[in-house]
Amino acid sequence: MRLLRLTSVAALALIVSPVAHADQESDRLREALRSATTQARAAEDQRAAVQAKLTAAEQERDRLRKQIEGYRAQVKEAEQAHRQAVKDFNERIAERDDSLEKWKAAYGEAASVARTKDAERSKFEGEATTWKASAKACEAKNVRLVRIADDTVKQYEKMDPLEKVIHHDPVIGFKRVEHQNAAQDLRDQIIEQKAKP
Repeated sequence: MRLLRLTSVAALALIVSPVAHADQESDRLREALRSATTQARAAEDQRAAVQAKLTAAEQERDRLRKQIEGYRAQVKEAEQAHRQAVKDFNERIAERDDSLEKWKAAYGEAASVARTKDAERSKFEGEATTWKASAKACEAKNVRLVRIADDTVKQYEKMDPLEKVIHHDPVIGFKRVEHQNAAQDLRDQIIEQKAKP
């Protein structure tokens, strides 16, 4: 019996040992399962957080893409407006240059006309000065001619009718030579006073 007891104890030990061993294994597996479940939950939470971040990043990316497209459209509009402004500016400069050339040509013509008119004015002033001097000389000579004519008329009026007959009579002609000399002197004085243009 002792053998039986020993055998029973050994059998029980063998039975209990695997059961105890199985309980230990089961505890270890349960602990591993709990740990794996905790890690899986943590991984799932991390995956959910990463998925949320990814979704937020994708939304941000989409928002930024739309914003970039808006900026590109604005840049295209700005470039078109800039090109149009440059074109308009160049056209205005071309128009200004054309106007400037026309003004230069008109100024050149006006300056040429002014120089021509100035030359004519100078010429006419010279002629006017010459004519004024000539007119003054003529006036002075006319004054002298009037005096000579007055003297001649006075001398003729001083003569009495008998002297006139004697002066003109070809036969008597006493004072005929004197009269001819006086007439020649008067003629010379008149010729001296003749205006010369």
